[in-house]
Amino acid sequence: MKIVIVGGGPAGLYFGLLMKRQDPAHQVTILERNRAGETFGWGVVFSDQTLGIFEQADAPSLATIRAHFAYWTDIDTWWKGEVVRSTGHGFCGFARVKLLEILEARAVELGCDVRHEVELDSLDGLAAMGLGDADLILAADGVNSRIRTRHADHFGPQLDMRRCKFAWLGANKRLEAFTFYFQENDAGLFQVHAYPFDADTSTFIVECREEVWRRAGLEGADEAATVAYFEALFATELGGARLLANKSSWRTFPTIRNQRWTMGNVVLMGDACHTAHFSIGSGTKLAMEDAIVLATTFAKHPGAPVPEVLAAYEAERRPEVERLQASAQTSLEWFENSARYRDLAPVPFAFSLLTRSKRITWDELAVRDPALVARVAAEWCDTHGVKTPVPVFTPYTLRGVTLANRIVVSPMCQYSAEDGTPNEWHLVHLGSRAVGGAGLVICEATAVSPEGRITPGCTGLYRPEHMPAWKRITDFVHAHSAAKIGIQIGHAGRKAACKLPWVDGGAPLPEAEAWEIVAPSAVPYDARSQTPRELTEADMATMIAEFAASTRMAEAAGFDWLEVHMAHGYLLSTFVSALTNHREDGYGGDIHGRLRFPLEVLDAVRAAWPAHKPISVRISATEWAPGGLTDAERVVIAKALVAHGADIVDCSAGDVVSWQKPVYGRMFQLPFADQIRNEAGVPTMAVGNIQNADQCNTILASRKADLCVIARGHLADPYLVQHAAEQYGYVDQPWPNQYLAVKPRRRKGA
Repeated sequence: MKIVIVGGGPAGLYFGLLMKRQDPAHQVTILERNRAGETFGWGVVFSDQTLGIFEQADAPSLATIRAHFAYWTDIDTWWKGEVVRSTGHGFCGFARVKLLEILEARAVELGCDVRHEVELDSLDGLAAMGLGDADLILAADGVNSRIRTRHADHFGPQLDMRRCKFAWLGANKRLEAFTFYFQENDAGLFQVHAYPFDADTSTFIVECREEVWRRAGLEGADEAATVAYFEALFATELGGARLLANKSSWRTFPTIRNQRWTMGNVVLMGDACHTAHFSIGSGTKLAMEDAIVLATTFAKHPGAPVPEVLAAYEAERRPEVERLQASAQTSLEWFENSARYRDLAPVPFAFSLLTRSKRITWDELAVRDPALVARVAAEWCDTHGVKTPVPVFTPYTLRGVTLANRIVVSPMCQYSAEDGTPNEWHLVHLGSRAVGGAGLVICEATAVSPEGRITPGCTGLYRPEHMPAWKRITDFVHAHSAAKIGIQIGHAGRKAACKLPWVDGGAPLPEAEAWEIVAPSAVPYDARSQTPRELTEADMATMIAEFAASTRMAEAAGFDWLEVHMAHGYLLSTFVSALTNHREDGYGGDIHGRLRFPLEVLDAVRAAWPAHKPISVRISATEWAPGGLTDAERVVIAKALVAHGADIVDCSAGDVVSWQKPVYGRMFQLPFADQIRNEAGVPTMAVGNIQNADQCNTILASRKADLCVIARGHLADPYLVQHAAEQYGYVDQPWPNQYLAVKPRRRKGA
């Protein structure tokens, strides 16, 4: 093949040498705009795992790299005058310029034609260089890719310019570990990502929120001014060392994604195609692994048309890139919001930092660094006045109710009631989860009126006969488990009057079977839905009374805990969201107007509910759609709920509008609970694909939430908590007498 590579960075050079290694007959030309040996920045970093991948791809180049890198296993976090060290993390640092020299030398050795100082504004310029007949064109021309920009209509680039500014500096000091420094002054909080990359020098990336950067007077600062500012701010950490600049201008990190990676025989690679934040050291890794996968794909499809090979490459590579980008985004957002953790002590702060991307959890860190996890556990126990092996088995008290542990069974609709009345299914479903050891079991979304049901199979608390059916369940839970039991009450609003979800996908009921649906505004949920009637103030007064009556029934039925449903596009949720509330009276407009009716409901519920029993409120903290709730509005909502009698906010997300675009993954809704807890100062319950006790321990120890709510995990394993107690050796977990034969025993001497 005749291959043209635009961009002589790590992606382009590595792909070129891999293809020549694969088949010396390939003609590989690499075009680089910079002069030889010219680059910006300082060191790059690779993990042990990445080095293993490089060795399989091209052992000679890796051998040369190994001769020059700096290796370490520790991560140091400097916070509030203390250094917390974590070990067991294999990394190497390497000078970026040296990496390029090695890769270029290897590419030339294998026969690649590397040309420097070649400016190429578009692919049309290849013809003038005699390269217009290339079989394959690799666009590896960086973050500001001219090829991607020229063909943006095809590639569909999405650039998310983030909230921090950063400058890539160096320091004439060899650090002993990957090091995070944090310092705060009158302008705000600054953080440094630093690591060694040769015998005398370390990378020193300074980062801060843009508003902090402006307050510090760094807007327009040249390299000398930037160096002087941070030599003074981090004088203690530098210990007399000097900072170094190399095209170290202030930048805003862009998260780049593309709808398409290929165009005929052209393929984007590296930063031209996708970026991942430097806080997980992944940009160069991603680029070089791109090169490996593409070269391997060509080897797997000998003689196949180039566009077909490129399509196969994208199909294989994209999922892995998107997974790593998701981790990098979570890491990036932790650093964007690091100031929210300023009240944490050094050990939990370091734990929060280490687990920020969700790739490292409590159990994984315990394998890498058991001594640090023991410190985290000891600090947790000292802070909370308990003695438990892991945070999840710490009791939690709100008002007069104490939960035995921090795991909650999420309210999960069963669609199995008869005219609102729960039955044997609900008794077994809820009773088994209580016996399974959860601290709190919350019953499914339960309607405050017949018209408030999602489906004819939904439970209710609006008729006297509902109370004894519910009390049968609460009595069982109280008699046979240590769990507390709560109920979630709500009104389905414009999402009411639907079929059971396993019938026609939960489509709206036929007109003859449906009932009138209502909403703050006459806007249907989707094209197949009824158009709801806009609520009048008289309607709202009736509904407030229904919520209060349902609350009194919940108390009579023996519930310990009440949750008000303000999420998922049901009635109260649609008042809160500007996407669904278009009212022009006092119940619409800004966030305060949109909260007015939900807060009136909450006031009535709090007045009807015993003062010694807690109330949680479930919200959709984001609609996953443009024009929805802002970060600031989430804080306003949480503070308002607590001011009106809520004790804790259950932070869910989505299902408000049909055009939502959620970003799924492990613990994908955790950032909302984290923000509300640490910015609003309000206790939170975290939800969203939390799968096990390991993840719960990670969430709790990093102070991102106070309770962990698990749905699907409890469907798969009703005894999830009992199994976790066995896993962690927690012998004080309550078990029913009937199951004591399998309860773990306390070890002698323990």
